[in-house]
Amino acid sequence: MVSIRVGNPSHDFVSALRILPSDEHQLVAVAARDLKSAQEFARIHGIPKAYGTYDELVGDPDVEVVYVGVINPHHLATVKLVLSHGKHVLVEKPLTLNEKGSQELMAIARRHNLFLMEALWSRFLPSYDFVMNAIKTGAIGQVYHVDVTFGKAVADEAKLARKALGGGTFMDIGIYTLNVVLMAFGDEQPLEVKAVGHLNQYGVDESVSAVFKYSDGRTANIATSARVNLSCEAHIVGTKGTIKIPFPFWCADKVYLNDVLHEFAFPPAAEVCNFVNSSGLRHEAVEVRRCLTSGRTESEVMPHEASRGLARLMDEIRRQVGVKYDVDD
Repeated sequence: MVSIRVGNPSHDFVSALRILPSDEHQLVAVAARDLKSAQEFARIHGIPKAYGTYDELVGDPDVEVVYVGVINPHHLATVKLVLSHGKHVLVEKPLTLNEKGSQELMAIARRHNLFLMEALWSRFLPSYDFVMNAIKTGAIGQVYHVDVTFGKAVADEAKLARKALGGGTFMDIGIYTLNVVLMAFGDEQPLEVKAVGHLNQYGVDESVSAVFKYSDGRTANIATSARVNLSCEAHIVGTKGTIKIPFPFWCADKVYLNDVLHEFAFPPAAEVCNFVNSSGLRHEAVEVRRCLTSGRTESEVMPHEASRGLARLMDEIRRQVGVKYDVDD
């Protein structure tokens, strides 16, 4: 596997991947727009090749799978480049900035019989596997309500604040809250969505609150904020009990099932990471290998339809809140 871009998410992903068996996962190259940055990244992680252009990397015959960690607005063009050269792709969430772009990538991957998966790491964690098994086996009965919040005081962070960088709380952290809702309801789309929020001076959201109406009396609430620290918990309520995923719910190491605590260990990564529990990112790589060795071009854990459903709801919520990117035209 190789990495495109050398920012914080890529560093953490590679640090997690390096603790996997070397006979199953090999890092062969890294590319960045700045060759010196790529070379330094390669030095830190023991990667044999460093490229100063993405074209060089995708032309490398030793490359089989590419992890794309570029900024959000560049996902579409970069993944198209990788797929056009016959490489499988794991791309950091969100897949693209909107449903239209995501559908385009899925169509290209299908046409070339290539693997494509959105790297929404929550879905691959053992804690989330436990949650989904509890729901499917009826441990809390039928799910009727989901409530999730994600807020941290980072309003001035450029990645979140600037529209040119694909910013906004919902695109960066709100996707995790929406993911819990969709997983709890089996990736079912709601009947109705109502969203409100506040935009910053650059026209992207610094807070969002949304409610979802499902059939048979089922509902969900989500909230994001770049102004304040919210509880960052998820609550899934059923007719027979409750699942609580405490902070940090998006990379959970604890789950309360009907008030009984279940813990999930995260081993140390190969390097000091930028984000909490980043060693859990290795589960994405494990899923990619599992799919490829079994001849699959999409994951059952994060299928294309799930990515499409996420993108569709994010588009609608952004529309209601008033966030519009250039690619939405």
